[in-house]
Amino acid sequence: MIYVSSLVSIIALTFSAYGLWETSLKRSELKVFVAPVIRYASPYQNTNFEVFAIPVTISNEGARTGTIMSMALEVSDGKRSKRFYSADLGQWSIEKARTGDFRPYVPIPLPGRSSYTDVILFHARNDEAVMQIVEAAGTFKFRLTLDAALSEDFGPIDQFWRKEPRPLSFEMILPELDHRAFTSGSGTVALHQRDWQSTVQAD
Repeated sequence: MIYVSSLVSIIALTFSAYGLWETSLKRSELKVFVAPVIRYASPYQNTNFEVFAIPVTISNEGARTGTIMSMALEVSDGKRSKRFYSADLGQWSIEKARTGDFRPYVPIPLPGRSSYTDVILFHARNDEAVMQIVEAAGTFKFRLTLDAALSEDFGPIDQFWRKEPRPLSFEMILPELDHRAFTSGSGTVALHQRDWQSTVQAD
């Protein structure tokens, strides 16, 4: 009887410890999802300015808060690559570009077991030598990297178990490119995933 009672106590303690880990102690685990359709604009002549509007969902599968300080995007046409940074939040439009009516990107805190969804506007870096990475219709490769600040409440233990979010790679197809689209309507053209499915970061 004492043996059974001890076994039950051990099982209960094990479940209690697991519940505490899952609800309070588990490190931030950030996972990224990219929508099957993104948008692109290049409204200005003779500059390296290009913008990609990418709908992104980031989930935190851990228990502690993780903060997305910034995001970096690298785009390749198969021969060249160009770097972009997370500049603004929300949809792109030519009217917003004229008035500057954008929400600047700010760090995004993600409490445990939560998610965040928004459209991230990636602008070309000013120090990029590539003028236009999108010069014609075709397939483009993307690499999205998160700069994340993760909770370090437990010092060396957290360092040992540290799990940085891995970059997310995906491809998009631009069926056609008509530069007149950049000066009317939304001022963008659409790129889509080959299978029209969201890209999910692998575990």
